[in-house]
Order: sequence, then structure tokens, then C-alpha cells
Amino acid sequence: MRKFLFYLILIFFLSNHLTAKENIMILKLKDGDVEIELFNDIAPKHVERIKKLADEGKYDNVVFHRVIDGFMAQTGDVQFGNSSSAQFNIDRAGMGGSDLPDLTAEFSDVPHLRGTLSMARSSDPNSANSQFFICFEDAPHLDRNYTVFGKVTKGMEIVDKIKRGAGANGSVSDPDKIISFKSK
Repeated sequence: MRKFLFYLILIFFLSNHLTAKENIMILKLKDGDVEIELFNDIAPKHVERIKKLADEGKYDNVVFHRVIDGFMAQTGDVQFGNSSSAQFNIDRAGMGGSDLPDLTAEFSDVPHLRGTLSMARSSDPNSANSQFFICFEDAPHLDRNYTVFGKVTKGMEIVDKIKRGAGANGSVSDPDKIISFKSK
């Protein structure tokens, strides 16, 4: 019986460790790697979408088109924001998404703290598709209005080096980009 319990506990811990590793992503930027934990239990459809697009390489070479100092860095326009695509258009970056349908909101009580990853959207709460942002600072005014799907666990100092935009909208000329975004 003790042996059975030992193996049962061992299997439990190993499966939890494997599941945890499945929800770790590496965001490679010009200044280094950023480790991100995805919140599959809080926003499963959004996590599924991010992982799918990332593992297909859709985020590779996508620019940070909107970066506001003290607030956030927005990226993820896989349609117009991919700097290696024929469709790349810095003036339209932020207006596109993937070929997949928009997602239904998965709002939660998880706060928008420094390092939080959250889905960008239009005024329609159910319009998130591929774009997301990383908070530079706490942003409580976004809580329960945007879908939080992850957080930076290592490398926030790398995120802090993303080139900032100008003006109130944070539009970036000659923006930094995602080199790659993959499951660990």
C-alpha cells in the first residue's frame, strides 16, 4: 500500500510538472529571452490561441507597434505587423489579426500588474484575436475589462528595453520586434 501511494504521489507531481512546462513560453527579443507563464486555468481559449500562433511561427518578426512608457508594449498583429511579410505595413500595424475567428472574452479577477500579458481588442469585448500587450507597470483600470492570459516570470528587464513610441497613442517608428515566440 505504501508503495502504491508513493507511485501515485510521484505520478501526480510529474504530471503537474509536465503540465506546468507546457504553459511556459520563451519570447526572444533583441536584448535576450523572456520567460512567460501562461494561465491555462484562467483563460484556456486565449492560451490555446497564443500557443497555436506562436508554435506556428506567426509571431516571429512581428513588431511592437504601440509602446507607451509607464504603461505597456503592444504586439501580435500577425497580419500587418510582421516585418518579414509582404503585407507588412507599419501604418496599418495594430489593425489586423490572424485568419482565425475572434475570441469570446475570458475576463477574470487576475489584476493587470507589472509583467502581465493581456489580449488587445477593440471596443467589442469579444474581439481579441492575436494581438496582446505586456504591462510595464500596474494598470488596475484594465482589470476585468481585458483577458489576462499570462505573466513574465523571467526577463522583465529585457521587456523594459523595448523601444518606446511617441505621442499619446505610443506609435513606434522603426519598432523593435519579436525574434521568436515558442513553447519551452
